[in-house]
Amino acid sequence: MRDTDAPKAAWRNWAGNQTARPARIATPRSAQEVADEVRRAAADGLTVRMAGTGHSFTPAAATDGVLLRPGGLTGIRPADPEAGLVTVEAGCPLRALNAHLLARGLSLANMGDIQVQTVAGAIQTGTHGTGRDIGGMAAQVAGLELVLADGTITTCTAADSPKLFDAARIGLGALGIVTSVTFKIVPLFLLEAREEPMRWSEVISRLDEFTSQNEHFEFYWFPHTDGCLTKRNNRSPGPAQPLGRMRYLLDDEFLSNTLFGVTCRLGHAVPAVITTVNRAAGKALGSRTYVDAAYKVFTSPRRVRFKEQEYAIPRESLADVLAEVRALFARRDWRISFPIEVRVTPGDDLWLSTAYGRRSAYIAIHVFHASPHEEYFRDVEAVMVAAGGRPHWGKMHTRSAQYLHQAYPKHGDFVALRDELDPERRFGNAYLAQVLGP
Repeated sequence: MRDTDAPKAAWRNWAGNQTARPARIATPRSAQEVADEVRRAAADGLTVRMAGTGHSFTPAAATDGVLLRPGGLTGIRPADPEAGLVTVEAGCPLRALNAHLLARGLSLANMGDIQVQTVAGAIQTGTHGTGRDIGGMAAQVAGLELVLADGTITTCTAADSPKLFDAARIGLGALGIVTSVTFKIVPLFLLEAREEPMRWSEVISRLDEFTSQNEHFEFYWFPHTDGCLTKRNNRSPGPAQPLGRMRYLLDDEFLSNTLFGVTCRLGHAVPAVITTVNRAAGKALGSRTYVDAAYKVFTSPRRVRFKEQEYAIPRESLADVLAEVRALFARRDWRISFPIEVRVTPGDDLWLSTAYGRRSAYIAIHVFHASPHEEYFRDVEAVMVAAGGRPHWGKMHTRSAQYLHQAYPKHGDFVALRDELDPERRFGNAYLAQVLGP
């Protein structure tokens, strides 16, 4: 194990809006080394948190105690295609897992829209994509290995530890430190992506059609305009017809990253140009259709740094809530360069899942990382809360344990299990105190 005790090294998340100075940083290379570090922290009276790649916008990983880095836990154990399972160590990046599965003719059934997170970081904060029938990352988990607060290494599945399994799949690192994850996997499949600009009125009027007739549907609305970009992903028998190299470089690298980054910096310096830029952006991203391996369709590069807030609301409230959000722009003097992202998922049974017990729709708002967000995030959050929204655990929000206890039917059961497993709050931090209580 490699570690540093002094001087205190700074930790910073990807967006740069969260920082911490742990007393000690360690890079364990096995579950046993994680357990040793937990016991050592207890002897020193320190808390312990495991960081991922820092793609959460909340201080979920922050600690002034012991920070465990994930880089020593990246192994992938041989997949079992017949059982439909693969076990991967907690710190393995999703992109490495995707490449490993692709080479063996296998795949995850669904993903979020980036693949830079660690597997443990993605599931512990409730990372999701969009899907009519298939839920988020944690819903595809078949088993977990964790180190508990007393240093015990344990495993859990639906068969042998159903309560811990349902709670720990999205556990926020509060019940134990995840050291490996067993995912359900499927044979490799192709998706046809159909991306098409549409006007706001058409998207809203056809929401039920789009979400019921497509396996995966999402759209982006460009604020201050009537322009939207829709994306419909459905299974294809093939053959694969990936984006040409030049089209990929133009659309996904130059327009969506390089040029978008330039316009964000310009909008930050001169907010008055944002409306004009958004109108131009909506026209620049034209229609395209391609067929590729699923994860290559689900994910895309995101190089422009931003801050984000996202709420899950009941699916049946989506059109009304979107109308409320759009109306805010008519009442506020905002200049927002980032598009608003809308996705849907089925319900599930994970205790702290944003989709627990209900079909859900997700509304994600963003600002350039250097731009102020307070009023925009506050006012949109008020709309989401009024609709019974549940905040994404890794995205910025202001909700407390009192609100979340009402929003999540199993919140109280989760807190009770945490009291049982970690009474001394070995894995605690300020964020967990906010969302779970002291």
